[in-house]
Amino acid sequence: MSVKNPFQLRKFVIGGVATGIVLIYMIRLFTLQLWSDDYKKNADSNAFRKEILYPSRGLIYDRKGRILVYNEPSYNIMVVMNDQRGVDTLDFCETVGITKDDYISRMAEIKDSRKNPGYSRYTPQLFMAQIPARDFSIFREKLFRFKGFSIEKRSTRQYSANMGAHILGDVGEISERELSNDSDKYYRSGDYIGKLGVERSYEKQLRGEKGMRIMLRDVHGRTQGHYMNGQYDKKAIPGKNLTLGLDKDLQALAERLLTGKLGAIVAIEPKTGEILCMASSPTYDPRIMVGRDRGKQHLRLSRDPMKPLLNRAIMGTYPPGSTFKITQALVGLQEGIINPQMSFPCSHGFNYKGLHVGCHGHASPINLVPAIGTSCNSYFCWNLFRMFSNRSKYGSVQNAMTRWKDYMVAMGFGYKLGLDLPGERRGMIPNADYYDKAYRKSWNGLTVISISIGQGEVTATPLQIANLAATVANRGYYIVPHVVRAVQGGRLDSIYTQKKYTGVDRRWYEYAVAGMRKAVISGTCRGANLPYFEVCGKTGTAQNRGHDHSAFMGFAPMNDPQIAVAVYVENGGFGNVYGVPLGALIMEQYINGKLSEDSQKKAEHFQNMHIKYGDYER
Repeated sequence: MSVKNPFQLRKFVIGGVATGIVLIYMIRLFTLQLWSDDYKKNADSNAFRKEILYPSRGLIYDRKGRILVYNEPSYNIMVVMNDQRGVDTLDFCETVGITKDDYISRMAEIKDSRKNPGYSRYTPQLFMAQIPARDFSIFREKLFRFKGFSIEKRSTRQYSANMGAHILGDVGEISERELSNDSDKYYRSGDYIGKLGVERSYEKQLRGEKGMRIMLRDVHGRTQGHYMNGQYDKKAIPGKNLTLGLDKDLQALAERLLTGKLGAIVAIEPKTGEILCMASSPTYDPRIMVGRDRGKQHLRLSRDPMKPLLNRAIMGTYPPGSTFKITQALVGLQEGIINPQMSFPCSHGFNYKGLHVGCHGHASPINLVPAIGTSCNSYFCWNLFRMFSNRSKYGSVQNAMTRWKDYMVAMGFGYKLGLDLPGERRGMIPNADYYDKAYRKSWNGLTVISISIGQGEVTATPLQIANLAATVANRGYYIVPHVVRAVQGGRLDSIYTQKKYTGVDRRWYEYAVAGMRKAVISGTCRGANLPYFEVCGKTGTAQNRGHDHSAFMGFAPMNDPQIAVAVYVENGGFGNVYGVPLGALIMEQYINGKLSEDSQKKAEHFQNMHIKYGDYER
C-alpha cells in the first residue's frame, strides 16, 4: 500500500485556502458593486448635483381678505465641502461680514454629524441662513471667487402690522429635537419650521412640498446643465394660503385696550365658532421674530417677568367669578332644583349654619332673572346647596357632584376645547374624587359652596368664558372655537363644523338670556347698554391673593348674535371697571365696523389706563 506524499497534500490545502480567499474577495466585490449603493452614491455625487427647490410658504389673510403674513426674498449661502478649495478666507469673511473664527466654527459644525445629521461632503450644506436681499448683492458679485459656495434662494416671513403675535406665531430654524421627531423625513438641518401659533399648528399646509433639480457636473465639478434636460426635475409645490376668522381692526383694538394691563380679550362668532379676535397682554411685535436674530429675541422675551410669550387667552387659568353663575342657573333649571319663579333670601349674602358668603345690597327675596341681573351670590349658593343635599334624587353628594361636573364638561369647562392653536390649557373642574381625597369623604354642599359663584377650585381660560357666552347666544350649543376660517383647496377638520349641545334645554337658555339682558339694562353691566343694538352681559369679580380680577362676558345683538366676547383683566377690580366697558367697545367695533366719536375717546382713555403690578410673579 503506497503512502501519499505529504508535500502533495500540503499543495492541495494551500490551493484550497487560496481559492477560498479569492472567492471571498469576489463575493465582497459583487456585493459592493451590485447590492450596495455606496459606490453608486459617491459616483453620482461626483456626476450629479441635486439642488432642493424650496416652495413659497402659504400666505395668511384675515376674514376680510387683508394680508397678515407674507414672504420676502432672502438667501442662504451653501457650501459643498468636496468642492471647497482655494478660497481666500479673509476675503470671504469680509464679504459676508463674519470673523475668521466664525468661519472655522461654522465649518466644524457642518462636519459634526451630531449637530448636522446626514452630513455629506458631496452635497450642499448650509453655511449662513436668511441673508436679506439688500445685503446679498455684494456676495453675489464675488461668488465666482469662492469655489464650492453657492446661493440658495429662500424667503423670510414678514408681518403686515404689529399685532396678533400669539395667534400668527413665527417661523424659525428647525431644532435637533424637531429634526429627530420628523417621521416624514421632510426636513433637513437648516430648514425652517413653524414655531408658534398658526405657523406651527398649520405647518404641513403652509410649508408646501419641496422640489428637486438635478444638475450634471463635469470631472472638475463644474455645472454643465440639467441632467436629461430636466426630465427628472421636480417642481416645488407652494404652500396653501390660510384665511383666518380674525378681524384685523378688531384685533388691533383689543390689543390697544389691554395696553398696560395683564389679561386677555377673546371674541367669537357664535354661529360658526370662528375667533374674531384673541388678544393677550403683554404682547410683542411679531416682526422682531424674523431672520437670524429670532433666537436672541425669543430668549429676551422668555426672560421677561411679565411673560409676553404667554398667551393668556388660552394658557391663563383664572377663577371665572360670577360669569360662572350662568352655568349654575342652567344646571339648576335642567335638574329641576329651581324654577324661574322660585325665590331665595339674601341678607347681604348666603347664611346657613354659621356659614356666610357675602353679597351686595339688593332686593330680597329674589328669583332667577333679577338674580342674574344683580349677580346675587346667595341665590346661586342656595341653588348648589339644594342640589348637593338632594339625597332622594342623587343618593349621595358624590353622585350629585358627578352629575354637576358632567354638565360643566358639556358646557366646555374642565378640558381643552380643541382650539387649532398650540398651548391650550384645560382649566379646573373638580370632581367627587378630588373632594373625597381633600376631606376624607367627609364633605357636603356647604364645604364646596364657593364653586357655585366661580371661586374655590374652579378655574377657566378666557377662551372658555367666551365660549360660554357663545353657547348662551346660540341657546344651548357651541362650535369648537377655531382661528382658521378656510384652507386654500382644503377643508377644515370636522370638529370645527359640528354643533356641540350641552344637554340643557333651549327653553332654559332663554331665561339665561333674559337675565343677562337685565344685567345690561338695570344691573351690573349697565356700562354695556349701547343705543345701537341689544347687548346681553354678565360681570365677574374674581377674588385672588391680590386685588380682584375684573371679568365680563356678553354677546350682541340679543336675538341675532354676531359676536360673543370675554374680557379678563388681572387685578382690575370689579367687573364693571374694565370688563364691561372694554367688552362694549369690542362689540360696537365689530357690529358697526367702527367706533363712534365718543367711543373712540373712551378707547383712548382705557388705552392710557395702566395697572401697577409691582414685582410680577405668576
